[in-house]
Amino acid sequence: MKLTKKESVQAKIVNREALAHLCAGWRIKGYKIVFTNGCFDVLHQGHVQLLLAAAEEGSKLVLGLNTDASVKKLKGEGRPVNDEHSRALVIAAQLFVDAVCLFDEDTPLELIRTIRPDVIVKGGDYTPETVVGNDFVSSYGGRTVIVPTLEGFSTTAIIDRMKQ
Repeated sequence: MKLTKKESVQAKIVNREALAHLCAGWRIKGYKIVFTNGCFDVLHQGHVQLLLAAAEEGSKLVLGLNTDASVKKLKGEGRPVNDEHSRALVIAAQLFVDAVCLFDEDTPLELIRTIRPDVIVKGGDYTPETVVGNDFVSSYGGRTVIVPTLEGFSTTAIIDRMKQ
């Protein structure tokens, strides 16, 4: 039975165990798995640029999404603006994202260890050495790619403008 578009989007949102199975199947088929992560609270052009660049690095793009509790811990009171279900749906609806998995830990390291991506992609506010999981991925021949930040686009700045 063919999935509706809505069901197809929802099917991309998976738990860690399902993601491990997906990645194992992709790897058997020879797909190159790319991983990125973040809060993606208010999706903007900078996020889209990062995701497009990440998708170009391989065959399958997996996104680790911070849970609401994790975002609040990282960003403080009043965040996230959008709940984890809404953020996961918006990210999963992007054609170039193949799977979305929520994580509650302070960092995505355990998720990275679970899926063993070929490439980790992060934005320009990082260096490869400061990316969580870089050492692990490098240990088996993977790599970390840094995508330049798109100046003038930040979730915090957008929220501040909205408040004014």
